[in-house]
Amino acid sequence: MEDLDRTKELETKGIGHLLWQYALPAVISQIIASIYNIVDRIFIGHGVGALAIAGLAITMPLMNIIHAFGSLIGVGSSSRMSIVLGQKDVRWAEKILGNSMIYTIIIGCLFVTCGYLFMDRILTSFGATAQTLSYAREYMYIVLPGMFFTTMMFNLTGLIRASGYPMKSMFIMVGGAVLNMILDPIFIFGLGLGIAGAAWATTISMTITALVAILHFVQPTSFIRFKAHAWQPKGYIFKNITLIGMSPFLMNVCASFVVAMLNNQLLRYGGDLAVGIYGIVNTFASLMVMLFIGICQGMQPIAGYNYGAGHTDRLKHVFVLTLKICFIIGVVGSLVSCLFPATMVKIFTSDRDLIRLGIPAMRFLMVMFPLIGFTIVNSTFFQSIDKPWIAIVTSLSRQRIFLLPLAFIMPIIFTNHELNGLTGVWVACTISDVMGALLAAALLFSQRKIFADPTPNEHDVRTEAGTEA
Repeated sequence: MEDLDRTKELETKGIGHLLWQYALPAVISQIIASIYNIVDRIFIGHGVGALAIAGLAITMPLMNIIHAFGSLIGVGSSSRMSIVLGQKDVRWAEKILGNSMIYTIIIGCLFVTCGYLFMDRILTSFGATAQTLSYAREYMYIVLPGMFFTTMMFNLTGLIRASGYPMKSMFIMVGGAVLNMILDPIFIFGLGLGIAGAAWATTISMTITALVAILHFVQPTSFIRFKAHAWQPKGYIFKNITLIGMSPFLMNVCASFVVAMLNNQLLRYGGDLAVGIYGIVNTFASLMVMLFIGICQGMQPIAGYNYGAGHTDRLKHVFVLTLKICFIIGVVGSLVSCLFPATMVKIFTSDRDLIRLGIPAMRFLMVMFPLIGFTIVNSTFFQSIDKPWIAIVTSLSRQRIFLLPLAFIMPIIFTNHELNGLTGVWVACTISDVMGALLAAALLFSQRKIFADPTPNEHDVRTEAGTEA
């Protein structure tokens, strides 16, 4: 069985070779998705106009929430599948596949229904005005069904990667993004559909991508595929998927909230230019984070499989190697940002005031970037080995636990000491990076027995499978 050999290699091949094999496609997928988002906005900006860009921006919080649910199901189901495959339980893996699809369909139908029923109210709450509401509404009415298929694509490509096909997962995701970029100019410029053309391009490309991913699990050559028994809803599978996937879900939702809060603080202490420079620095930081996430996506099936198989030596090896790679990337990114901040800001703007404000901001926000990589690796690792609550605390600590209060406290302290309140906001970001990493290190130390105990935790999948049988 060729497919079975693909997962078998997760406990036999060298860890370095495996991490490269699984991480590279995930990193490429992240980069292509980032480029697509930039290109999509360029097409809309030139083909429709500034108000259309503003209307599209209004839809972003809703899109982020939908993507958060995609991450919840995709990360939760793929992490769980890696563990059960490590225990050679193919039947249980098929149940995860079927139940994750049921979960996706339920969530997708709820989103589409609620989206259409409360469209104007939702968009207005996100800041739509009389001038931008029509653009946002026109876009969302078409793209909402496409978001249903986007959620399905997130889930299935993660399961394809977890079942031993990292390159196939990459080609499916990259193919969807490239198709979207091809259809954008055709629909926007060629057919003159404006922002509706961008929406149709997204909907069509995501639908085709999801259908291609479904085909993988329909093929008779796949040892994990859709079977009748897998479509029986199991409450505890939904619960497992939700618990493991809750960390990236909450991280995505909280990120949107934190950005809104920081924008308000920056506006108070630095004005519109401070908000603009945060957007510039955050764009560069997001590209770095995507590298971390791609590498961690490569680690996830290797760690989950070997945790399920009880190979604690290989589990430790892949964790340490991932930490080293992300630390090196973080150091390089931090050095470039801190040594050449003006050059980095000039990539995005030629405005002298923005460049002046951007130099300290780039240094404060990027100096501790290696620690952000450490926190992300820890969070993903605990997701991979079915430690959801530790993953949740680790992923939320930096932004939710530390940054939120510090962003209000530090500007007041700096202002009272006749310093710049805006600098206080930047310092709050730096301190939260350090505090988040320290908490992640403490949680990792508390779970050090994982690397010595070959038996999975109390939620052992073999126990679940045995009771079901």
